[in-house]
Amino acid sequence: MLYLVVFLGAGLGGAFRLGINELAARLLGIEFPFGTLIINVLGAFIMGLLTEYFTFRGGMSQEVRLFLTTGVLGGFTTFSTFALESVTLWERGQWMPSVAYVALSVSLSIGALIAGLAIVRLIIQAQTA
Repeated sequence: MLYLVVFLGAGLGGAFRLGINELAARLLGIEFPFGTLIINVLGAFIMGLLTEYFTFRGGMSQEVRLFLTTGVLGGFTTFSTFALESVTLWERGQWMPSVAYVALSVSLSIGALIAGLAIVRLIIQAQTA
């Protein structure tokens, strides 16, 4: 049942993401990724609201919490989870792991993307040669 709850939430979050991306493109243009920026910031803000609400107003079922966080926000943006984990480490006094997590997440993700692009380009180049 938990997987179904997350699945449904993720679909809703993905639809919200598409809607915001399309609206941002129409209103702000496509020269800069405003849609993604808005989604990441908004997702992190909502994750903060939900996390604090769940902390102080317990009683929400696991299904509701998973639907909203892992589901809706996970489909909307995983950046909200990254932001929460970074701040959680920081608030626990684990400053170095927090900074390392941020630095490694950004640099390794960008590096992985570049590696993926390069691999596909090499494969296509080899096929056309």
